[in-house]
Amino acid sequence: MGVMHRGSQARIGRVSKIMTTVFINLVLFKIAWAATVITAAASMPILGVVAVTGAAALRLAWAGDARAEGLLLLTAAAIGFGWESLLVTAGVLQYEAGMLAPGLAPYWIVAMWVLFATTLNVGMRWLRKSVFVAAIAGAIGGPLSFLAGSGAGAVELMWPIASLLVIGAGWAVLLPMLVWFAERFDGEARRV
Repeated sequence: MGVMHRGSQARIGRVSKIMTTVFINLVLFKIAWAATVITAAASMPILGVVAVTGAAALRLAWAGDARAEGLLLLTAAAIGFGWESLLVTAGVLQYEAGMLAPGLAPYWIVAMWVLFATTLNVGMRWLRKSVFVAAIAGAIGGPLSFLAGSGAGAVELMWPIASLLVIGAGWAVLLPMLVWFAERFDGEARRV
C-alpha cells in the first residue's frame, strides 16, 4: 500500500510541476508579448526585444536540452523573418518602428517569433496532437495577434480584412511547420 501511495504522490508531484512550468511559460510569453507590442507602438522596440531576450534566456536555462531548444528558436527567427519580410514587401502590412531596411521585417517582430517558439515545447505542446488543430489554431490565432498589434499601433494592416485573411492563411501553414520543428528540436524531450 505504501509503494502505491508513494507512486501516486510522485505522479501528482510531476503533474503539479508540469502545470507550474506551463503556467510560468505562458505568463512570461504574455508579459514579453505585451511589452514588445507596447514598446514597438511607442517607437522604442528595442525595449520589447530586451523583454523577449529575457524570456528566451529563461527558456533556454530551464530547458532539458538548451542546444535543441536554441535551434528551435533560431529556426523560428528565420521563418518569421522570411514570412514577415514577404508581408512587408507585398504591402499586406506596414511597420513604423524597428525597420533596418525597406522591405525587411523589423527586428522586433522577428523577436516575437522567437518568443512564440519559447512556448512550443511547453505551454503550446498540445498543438502536437493534430496537424489540423495546429492549422486551425494558426488560422485563428495569427490574425487575432495581428489585430491586437494593430489596435495597439504597432503594425498597420494595409487592407484590414484582406490582410487578416492572408495572415491567417500563412499561419495555418506556418504553425504546423513550427510544431514539426519543435518536435525535432525538443528541449524537453528528456523530461517528458
